[in-house]
Amino acid sequence: MMNFLKGKKKAKQSKDKRLRVYKVNTHRKTVIALWVLLVVSFCFAVYKNFTAINIKTVHETKVIDKEIVDTHKIENFVKNFAKDYYSWQPSQASIESRNEAIKKYLTEELQTLNVDTIRRDIPTNSTVQDVEIWSVKQEEEKQFGVVFSVDQLITEGENKKNISSAYKVLVYVDDFENTVIIKNPTICNIPSKSSYQPRGKESDGTVDAATTGEINEFLKTFFKLYPAATEKELSYYVKNTTLKSIGKDYAFSELLNPIYTKKGNQIQVSVSVKYLDQQTKATQISQFDLMLEKESNWIIVG
Repeated sequence: MMNFLKGKKKAKQSKDKRLRVYKVNTHRKTVIALWVLLVVSFCFAVYKNFTAINIKTVHETKVIDKEIVDTHKIENFVKNFAKDYYSWQPSQASIESRNEAIKKYLTEELQTLNVDTIRRDIPTNSTVQDVEIWSVKQEEEKQFGVVFSVDQLITEGENKKNISSAYKVLVYVDDFENTVIIKNPTICNIPSKSSYQPRGKESDGTVDAATTGEINEFLKTFFKLYPAATEKELSYYVKNTTLKSIGKDYAFSELLNPIYTKKGNQIQVSVSVKYLDQQTKATQISQFDLMLEKESNWIIVG
C-alpha cells in the first residue's frame, strides 16, 4: 500500500514538472480582421496594377496652315483705279470720261457718292506721276484693306507743283476673283523714317597688331579682284562659296573702318569697302560681315 502511494506521488510530481504550453487561439476576431485586411490590400494592389491609367504629358504642336493669297491682282486693280481717279482736266468731256472710267472700280453707291468730286469749274489739271502700294491686309473674309500713295503733278494756270498723298480703300474679292472697291479712298498715313539706331561695332582688342596687319593686306588683295573674279579665282580666297562671283566693273578704292574680333580660332571682320563704279562713275560702298580662318593662308569661311 505504501509503495502504491509513493508511486502515485512520484507520477504526480513528474506530471507537474512538464512545461506548460500556451496555445494562441487562431480564431480570435482581431487575427481574422488582420488577415482580411491583408488579403483585401493585396487584391486592391493587383487590381490597380492592371487597371492603372498611365498619365503622360503630351505636347501637341498645332500647325495652322495659312492660306497664301496672291495680292497682285488686287494691287494692279487699285493702281489702275488711282490713275483714273486722280487724273482730270477742267472740261466737261474730261470729267465725263473720268466718271465713266471709275465705274469699272466702284460699287453703285460709291459711283453716286463721287459724281461731284470733280466739278466743271475746277481750276486745276492733275496728272498721276506714280502710284505705290504700301500694304494689302485681309480685314474680313473676302475684304482687303489697301494702303497706297499717289504722286500728282498739279497745274493751275502757269503754276505747277508735285504733291504726294496717301489713301486707304477696301476691296472686295468674290469667289470668281472679281474685285470691286467698297470703301472710298480715305486719307491716311504711310510709314516714315524710323529713329532706330543700331549699336555701333567696336574692336575689343582680342586681335593683335601683327594679325590685324596680315588681315588688312589679305582683304585689300581680295577686294581688288572680287568684283570681276571668276568662281575658280575666288576659290583661293573663299571657302564653300561664301561669296559668289558678281561680274562687275568696280575699281577698289579703300577699306573703311575695319573691326576685328577673335572668335576661337577664327576672326570676325566687319568692314566697309569703297569702290568706284566704272560704268556709272559713282562711288559704291558695300558693307561686309565676314569670318576668317588661317590655314596655310587666310581664307574667308563665312
